[in-house]
Amino acid sequence: MHTHPLILLLLGASVLAIIVFRRCNLPPILGYLLVGSLLGPHALNLMQNNMSGAHTIAEFGVVFLMFSIGLEFSLARLYTMKRIVFGLGAAQVLLTGAFFMLLMLAFGIAWQYALALGAIISMSSTALLSKLLSERMALDTQHGKEVIGVLLFQDLAVVPLLILIPALGGDQEGIALELAIAVLKGGVLLAAILFFGQGPMKKWFHIVARAKSSELFVLNVLLITLGLAFATEQAGLSLALGAFVAGMLISETEFRIQVEEDIKPFRDVLMGLFFVTIGMYLDVGSLLENWWIVLALVLAILLVKGLIVGLLSYKFGSSVGNALRTALWLCASGEFGFVLLSEARGMPHDLHQIILSALVIAMLAAPIIVHFSEKIVLRLVASEWLLRSMHLTNIAAQSMDTKGHAIICGFGRSGQYLTRFLAMEGIETMALDMDYDRVREAAAAGENVVFGDATRRESLVAAGLSRASVVVVAVAETQVSLKVMHHAHEINPGVPVVVRTFDERDMDRLSQAGAAEVVPEYLEGSLMLASHALVLVGVPLKRVLKRLRDIRSERYQLLRGFYRGMTDSDDNDDHLHQASLHSIILNDEAWCVGKSIDELDLERFDVEVNAIRRRGIRAISPTGASCLHSGDVVVLLGEPASLLEAEEVLLKG
Repeated sequence: MHTHPLILLLLGASVLAIIVFRRCNLPPILGYLLVGSLLGPHALNLMQNNMSGAHTIAEFGVVFLMFSIGLEFSLARLYTMKRIVFGLGAAQVLLTGAFFMLLMLAFGIAWQYALALGAIISMSSTALLSKLLSERMALDTQHGKEVIGVLLFQDLAVVPLLILIPALGGDQEGIALELAIAVLKGGVLLAAILFFGQGPMKKWFHIVARAKSSELFVLNVLLITLGLAFATEQAGLSLALGAFVAGMLISETEFRIQVEEDIKPFRDVLMGLFFVTIGMYLDVGSLLENWWIVLALVLAILLVKGLIVGLLSYKFGSSVGNALRTALWLCASGEFGFVLLSEARGMPHDLHQIILSALVIAMLAAPIIVHFSEKIVLRLVASEWLLRSMHLTNIAAQSMDTKGHAIICGFGRSGQYLTRFLAMEGIETMALDMDYDRVREAAAAGENVVFGDATRRESLVAAGLSRASVVVVAVAETQVSLKVMHHAHEINPGVPVVVRTFDERDMDRLSQAGAAEVVPEYLEGSLMLASHALVLVGVPLKRVLKRLRDIRSERYQLLRGFYRGMTDSDDNDDHLHQASLHSIILNDEAWCVGKSIDELDLERFDVEVNAIRRRGIRAISPTGASCLHSGDVVVLLGEPASLLEAEEVLLKG
């Protein structure tokens, strides 16, 4: 079998680069761009005659990106955010695009390219900013809603731009006619597919789902995505437009979530290769030659785009502080800028290189700007200190008369259930939550909950942490729990902190950080299922309760870890660092036979012997002195990479 060297070269270089960049806590996109620039024709030129193949791979990356955007498209969501999306979002794209179009015209650039570049620069990064908002729990804040609303409109704006920009690079004499034909074809095709395609799409997915084959389901998704992309390409439009329509059609079915999970690996890998090809087109020599123009353009993008967004946000009713936050989040470039730039045909090489370099640098600046955004706001907006002071005063006023109360960090379902349980015992609570609508409705109903960030020291102080009897972190976010515990132990070292986590992965880390109790949801859910099942099969209730008590008293040690299968994809990449169980059968040749567990020194791999099953009869709880025999099944507990090293030692020494 002949393996195409292009694929091996791209994959090998990408894997090495991402390993290095991940360990250095740098954005993976930077690694992809670096790989592309090194392999491309402007550096080592290892691709040689394979640039067309690389471009084909990049097109598939764009196809799956647009498919995932279409999959997340929701008319209901657009309607609830229509003022931000079609007001603030539309104004941002139009004004930013118009400004940079006029700027390009002033420098003598043809109007077709000026129009395309204005649209390209107006884009921000949906993937990057939505992830940063989620990590900072800022999706429900005022600036978070504005950022998401603007990004939604940008995603929508990409659709007509994918029709217009390729047409701009056509014959100059008949460009008006070509634009009109492209818009007409796009409109008719979109209307036909969306209007007539929803019913058949639902019926077809039901037929495929009845086969109960995950393989068939994935193949069907690929067929629909690439089929509609091919259809739009044959109609003279872009592949990405058809993929977007395919995502929109599937988003209206009940299979959307399953499709999203199935397509995610393809999208992420191909998008990475898309950025590799973008890096290939990056001419470092041209960048160094025109560095001052690139730098000036980057500054113009960040400053002008930020200024436009900030003024618009303020005009739409935001405070000065929130307007500045929104501006700082949206001022940089995004991945759709690269997508649209790749569709701009016939652009002069020097101009293309300057724009490409500026987009790369501006996008890489985005996470840095976001990281320092809060400090910038507090430094530049004097009223933010007053607003924050008033906000803390409001929290303090509600907690003033409380003593020995429980502070609940997060007022979602878990926080609300917990509050009701505590109220049954007459224990007062003070809840902090970052969802303004939830806080407003709950407070109106008489709940003692306020809008506040529990990870901030001053919020916890205002909530009466020095007088509290317990702090409960009701959100399953390890970083949030660690921050809360850090502040709690500084302010009130004696207060116990109970934290919630999804599974046992971070139990030891949270316990070592000072958590009085760590409650893993998956394990607790399994214990409840087991207790009901045991009672129903006839095990005495007293024995069941004792069993549960014993397991909890040993901090779930008997249940730690689980055997991972090929279908365990709920943790994404986190499974690489999650405790798992691994069984090893010892034969006569195994090095460890006849040795005690202490002699194996598995602690150096951070692995422990969870159990030993002997002669197929029973599992025994091992001690350090337990000796291993031929035929034993040794169950190890540890991270996957460490388990492989430990297995090597057990079998070969």
